[in-house]
Amino acid sequence: MKREESLKHIKAAKEPYDFCIIGGGATGLGAAVDAASRGHSVVLLEQADFAKGTSSRSTKLVHGGVRYLQQGNVSLVLEALRERGRLTKNAPHLVHDLSFVIPNYSWWEGPFYGIGMKVYDHLAGKLGLGPSRWLSKNETVERIPTVETESLTGGVMYHDGQFDDSRLAVNLAQTAAGLGAHIVNYAKCTGLTKSDELVSGVEAIDLESGEELAINARCVINATGIFVDELRAKDDQSTKPMVTVSQGIHIVLPKEFLPGNSAIMIPKTADGRVLFAVPWHDCVVVGTTDTPLSDKALEPRALQEEVDFVMEHAAQYLTKDPTPEDVLSIFAGLRPLVSEGDDSDTAAISRDHTIIVSNSGLLTVTGGKWTTYRKMAEDVIDQAEMVAGVDQKRCETESLQIQGWTRKEIPEENLRPYGADAQAIRALNEATQIHPKLTLTVAEVRWHVREEMARTVEDVLARRCRGLLLNARASIEAAPEVARIIAEEAGHDEAWISKQVEEFTQLAKGYVFGDPASVASA
Repeated sequence: MKREESLKHIKAAKEPYDFCIIGGGATGLGAAVDAASRGHSVVLLEQADFAKGTSSRSTKLVHGGVRYLQQGNVSLVLEALRERGRLTKNAPHLVHDLSFVIPNYSWWEGPFYGIGMKVYDHLAGKLGLGPSRWLSKNETVERIPTVETESLTGGVMYHDGQFDDSRLAVNLAQTAAGLGAHIVNYAKCTGLTKSDELVSGVEAIDLESGEELAINARCVINATGIFVDELRAKDDQSTKPMVTVSQGIHIVLPKEFLPGNSAIMIPKTADGRVLFAVPWHDCVVVGTTDTPLSDKALEPRALQEEVDFVMEHAAQYLTKDPTPEDVLSIFAGLRPLVSEGDDSDTAAISRDHTIIVSNSGLLTVTGGKWTTYRKMAEDVIDQAEMVAGVDQKRCETESLQIQGWTRKEIPEENLRPYGADAQAIRALNEATQIHPKLTLTVAEVRWHVREEMARTVEDVLARRCRGLLLNARASIEAAPEVARIIAEEAGHDEAWISKQVEEFTQLAKGYVFGDPASVASA
């Protein structure tokens, strides 16, 4: 996956690509993998870095959606459970089983949630990760030693999947490139080209060089997440917006707040959402919220009321109440939800994906979630083949192994997310740790630049490793050394290093709990 080679191919292309995909999040990358695996010619442009937006800011769960079962959306739950099972097989280095405990504080909660989880098990069928069961009070405390015990009657345990979202995005980009797709980050689509009133390609700019790009394609796929309406407007200024934006935030706490290997799931909070406390990379991720917003941003910030909400609920269900000093990082993400009229309650809006084709042939896909990214991609490419007028081919991704696939146990904790690539990173023989509070090594940074198209300090610390989300302050301290290594690999000068450190520091302050930059005004 070499950026320069992809750009060279794009500039030299004589024939239109079958598909030009705009957007390098879960949906766009999944579509690129699907299309390339069918043998189509594919180019993908991402205006920032892969998974820069929503796709790196999830709760880190691959799940069927217990809340959707409660809403009666059985078809979505069934689809998600099937896809969860496939993803555990296609990317076992990134996706694994995690046990969840629902603590019960009333006599009726055990039977009520227990029966619901048995239905969940039944829907998963052979792709289930493990059976749910009732827990006594002692068993609940054994599984979650720090759970609030006052009025605790017991619990219900069930199984779902956990993953590393932006690592999966990078591996999908590598997989697509390995199948022949041409993938470019930091390349922004600036407009659409048309022939006989039909979309025939895109105009774009390489944000690194400033060079303009003209790409011809038989079908343009709009997979820009929260920004799909902006690209639809470039196609037709009279088009009505279809996306409602909802914000979810998470706080990250030290492992001591949830020392076991099980997660806590609170099935219903004051705003109607499910709340999780999830062990992840030796920390605890707590969230999320569901706040309707009118503004869209690549770097959203938590609202004070969201922060208060998550902190209050964490204190309610944990014996140790977290303080601002305990919070290692705080991050926010925006969900693109397809509006259905009244968008005041975004928690009630379906997470089903939606595909529409404009009169000029622009194909737009939005909605959905990480768990169902593969099925979304299959549906998108099925439609795109008809729009493009190319041969319709069978989807190949149900059992397609994703870059890094391995069943082998990786002994080094920091190398486990790389799967089969761990051996190549190990061979670089530079295992020096960048920062004592981060597992990141010199070899990993070199690998990120050479093989994973990392271009900036942020790319490395936010998405190739997860330092920014796991410990924002430590990431700021690590930035100068990361910048120096990137500069060595890419041939940048001291001025570039200084600028990168300054830019990353300003961005990372927005993840430091208590810093004025971390909280937005309502």
